[in-house]
Amino acid sequence: VQLQASGGGLVQPGGSLRLSCVASGFIFGDYAIGWFRQAPGKEREDVACTFRVTFYADSVKGRFRTFRDSAQNTVYLEMNSLEPDDTAVYYCATDRVSYCPPPRHYSSGSPYYRYDYSGQGTLVTVSS
Repeated sequence: VQLQASGGGLVQPGGSLRLSCVASGFIFGDYAIGWFRQAPGKEREDVACTFRVTFYADSVKGRFRTFRDSAQNTVYLEMNSLEPDDTAVYYCATDRVSYCPPPRHYSSGSPYYRYDYSGQGTLVTVSS
């Protein structure tokens, strides 16, 4: 199982970025793909997950959108109205199951979910 996130960079507050996650080594269309982020000095945070339904963290709801292109074995995380607090390394991940982690992991202050597989992350820096 391989997952590779890309598309990070430096963006000003209020800007947008689109991250990509290319998956290989498993039947992509059968499994949920999640995103989490890790900022320096902060707890890891589950950001989103998509399969037949999609979940978002409270902190990104209405600003981020995740969707998949099964033909390309790729999942995207479209991020709008970026804020300095969105600065983090972003990872895509999977358990190779056909459901996302329980919704409680997307609520503020909830413990993060430990995926079985995740790849190298991509750094997003939001700063003026």
